[in-house]
Amino acid sequence: MASVRVCTVDELGVNEAARFVVEGVAIAVVKDAAGDIFAIGDTCTHGDISLAEGFVEDDTLECWAHGSKFSLRTGKPLTLPAYEPVPVFKVDIEGGDVLIDPAVKLTV
Repeated sequence: MASVRVCTVDELGVNEAARFVVEGVAIAVVKDAAGDIFAIGDTCTHGDISLAEGFVEDDTLECWAHGSKFSLRTGKPLTLPAYEPVPVFKVDIEGGDVLIDPAVKLTV
């Protein structure tokens, strides 16, 4: 599967998450304060909640429902009640476009 354009870099708000569905996979995309862009699985592993509706703080995305924070770099939960990680996807930037391949999950 090839990378799919999801948006432009400029369409992403700083320290905000945006939800995209790529090839049937829900992905939360975040641009942090440094301008780095991350893509992680959008569904909290504690409950069936969209992480893109949560809060970005430093290098984490917090589920709004129960407060689990997930690392944007590793997908690992840093706080309970979640204990299972979410997938992390490779992000490519080409000509200002954000591209994600949902078949390429990073292991960190």
